[in-house]
Amino acid sequence: MPAFLTKVKQMMNKTRKESDVDADSSFKVQDGPVFDYGKVTVVFVLGGPGAGKGTQCALLVKNFGFSHLSAGDLLRAEQHREGSEYGQLIQTCIKEGTIVPMEVTVKLLENAMRAVLQENRSDPGWTDGKGRFLIDGFPRKMDQALKFEEEVCVSTLVIYFSTTEEVMLKRLLERGKTSGREDDNEESIKKRFHTYKEQTMPVIEHYSKIGKVAEIDSSRSIEEVDRDATVTLQMVFSEKA
Repeated sequence: MPAFLTKVKQMMNKTRKESDVDADSSFKVQDGPVFDYGKVTVVFVLGGPGAGKGTQCALLVKNFGFSHLSAGDLLRAEQHREGSEYGQLIQTCIKEGTIVPMEVTVKLLENAMRAVLQENRSDPGWTDGKGRFLIDGFPRKMDQALKFEEEVCVSTLVIYFSTTEEVMLKRLLERGKTSGREDDNEESIKKRFHTYKEQTMPVIEHYSKIGKVAEIDSSRSIEEVDRDATVTLQMVFSEKA
């Protein structure tokens, strides 16, 4: 078994022993994370802008029945929601390539997770209060990571799609021809690269030190990257069963 999966297994066992949850619910019955780690699987998906996170998440949703939550999509939707108190703030942050205050992002994710769990899905991995969440593009800073795990749910794994800035820039500029996204232009992309290196790489390094990162080279073909990600998650679910 790869070393990172051995460490993940040890962390799972430790977290189970420390948790005190309502056996009939995905929600905690004491102070601490809202959702029960023993029932709710959270996989963070990180990588630079254009690393292929969205493409790979779509494939993993199909393969494992995840609910795919994109922090960026939630923020973009919120900035245009009528009556949102955060709309202007989010819009400015996205335009400048900076990070939205963690309280806003974490709350949007918690609300989205709660709404999905209340659907009471009957798919594999979703019975008896269980759920599987693939959270794309989050956490982007250490304070986000700590706040989410303290207040929302302890994560199971971080999938880190790694590639070069040259590859990412080429992909983003091509996407910008049709995406309509305000930040798919060269000036904003360079700002996003800087923010990613300064603030998100320390998050990846933190989780790597505690054995929760699976790094996958996303410079390769979509099929090759999907194969490695699928094998990784098959092993994770096998250990968590």
